[in-house]
Amino acid sequence: MGAAAINNERHGAYAVVAITKHGVEIARRLGGALAGADVYYTDKFARGDEAEHGIRLFSGNVKMLLPELFARYDGLICIISLGAVVRMIAPLLKDKKTDPAVVVIDDKGEHVISVLSGHLGGANELTRRVAAILGARPVITTASDVQQTIAVDLFGREFGWEWESDDNLTPVSAAVVNEEPVAVVQESGEPNWWPAGRPLPKNITVYGSIAEALAARPTAALVVTHRLLAPEEEAILQNGVLYRPKVIAIGIGCNRGTTAEEIEAVIRETLRALRFSLKSVKAVCTIELKKDEPGLREVVGKYGWEFVTYTPEQLNEVPIEAPSETVYRYTGAYGVSEPAAKLYSGADRLALVKKKSGNVTISVALIDHQKKATMQGKGKEACDGLSSPHREAAPAKRP
Repeated sequence: MGAAAINNERHGAYAVVAITKHGVEIARRLGGALAGADVYYTDKFARGDEAEHGIRLFSGNVKMLLPELFARYDGLICIISLGAVVRMIAPLLKDKKTDPAVVVIDDKGEHVISVLSGHLGGANELTRRVAAILGARPVITTASDVQQTIAVDLFGREFGWEWESDDNLTPVSAAVVNEEPVAVVQESGEPNWWPAGRPLPKNITVYGSIAEALAARPTAALVVTHRLLAPEEEAILQNGVLYRPKVIAIGIGCNRGTTAEEIEAVIRETLRALRFSLKSVKAVCTIELKKDEPGLREVVGKYGWEFVTYTPEQLNEVPIEAPSETVYRYTGAYGVSEPAAKLYSGADRLALVKKKSGNVTISVALIDHQKKATMQGKGKEACDGLSSPHREAAPAKRP
């Protein structure tokens, strides 16, 4: 295989690249121990068993190989000198939200260094994993990691939280690591975003409301809510980041053949009336009869929402406010949107019980993660998916 040519065969998440005798030893070791790792090294050190182990050989200058790997993989692990790697990747850099993780290992395997995309690209976590495999020392210089404080650009990422905007990520991160007063306001979403047993840094205070946080006049703020903020609350975002947790469950019933455009319009209009963010939608729920409804599948696929269906028997187990004999005649269930939203969310009361709009019936529920945590603490099942529904998740959308 030439240095500048990579075929389009299936590949893993990480490329491990080596150009020296000792580097090859380390690369082969990682190839056998790190899930999703593809190994590349110069054919000068070929042993004859590379095809058997799925190892790719290249000839020529590694500088010709790196651009293709940079574009194809989520992370590069280079057993090459740090200076050389920096010079080779410099022309390839685009944006920290899209650049892959880059990790460098010294030729003796003593240090594993996080070089690029430490947070968003996952280089810091990859560095720790590789160092653990090799028994090496991880070298991470990101201020929030070193100081063990909140990483603003990763806050809630493990739960799927999304930023409303990334405009203030840098100044808010600076306030956090410089130990300036920072407010956290959480109205919804998973409560366990800080490690249990570790004290929250002294400069970070959790407030019960945006109004309370504004009154404290913090330097920066992290706001976690599914709501659209009122005009008087917008001031919190002058130096703040707004996060959207995935807490909205939408129950949908629709006539056969309803278009994706109509379904999407009803969802958007309904959430706008409720003052809820579209970015906080987690799932669309319906009856099993609708699992192949083209319009529904197109909408959930467009947004990457989870698609959950229930049997009529499961839906009929849920107490609802407006049972319908007509719906029962056609579906075997006394309701679709309302019980589906309740089943998925575990909510006793809905944000919107039921609304009929054209060919679509919609209900909206909020997942109460505080309640889920309490129930799980008592050894009970999680609130969402109590009745073992059929679930589908759209493939993750890469930037």
